Order: sequence, then structure tokens, then C-alpha cells
Amino acid sequence: MGSSDSVNVLPLEGEIDLHVSPRVESSLASMIAKRPEHVVVDLSGVTFIDSSGLAVLINAMQDVKQYGGKLTLAGINSNIRSIFELARLDQFFLIDPRDDELLAAD
Repeated sequence: MGSSDSVNVLPLEGEIDLHVSPRVESSLASMIAKRPEHVVVDLSGVTFIDSSGLAVLINAMQDVKQYGGKLTLAGINSNIRSIFELARLDQFFLIDPRDDELLAAD
């Protein structure tokens, strides 16, 4: 189903909280069901993420790892990065490093 270098990008925006997390979870689940080699969650439009949102991302990361794919978080702004750092998740996730340079440029 699709090429071996398939990248699936899920762009998120706004506040990822208890109300939004279930939608994110089902979007990710349908993506992961296709077992793409690489899943990218684009957080560049996200202003806030709470523990329910983080839990969804953690579960997705583990699901993707199970079949040998990888999940990367992209577009992390400083607000979101500090949430990940507080939760000690900045080491757990693959965070796309190129975003820091992009953010430094503007």
C-alpha cells in the first residue's frame, strides 16, 4: 500500500486538550493502520497541548515503533517545547531539529 518511503503528515492546530485529543487520536490511528514508514505530526499551528494530547502522541509513537516505523514531531514552537520539556518528553520524541533554525530566522 503506497511506496516504502511513505511519509504521512498530520498537521494540528489550536489547543490540543481533552476535547480535541480524541479526534487527533482517531486521525493518527487511521494513519498508523496503514503502517507508514514515517509519521510526522506538525505542531506548528498548536498553541497548547495538555496531558491528554501528550498521551495520544506517546501512544502513537509506541504504535509506530512496534512495526518499525518512526514518528517525528515537527514545527514545535517555544510554548510547546517548554510543555514537552516540563513533561520530560523532549528526550522521548524525535523532534525535527530543522525547526529551530526556521524559528530563529523569523
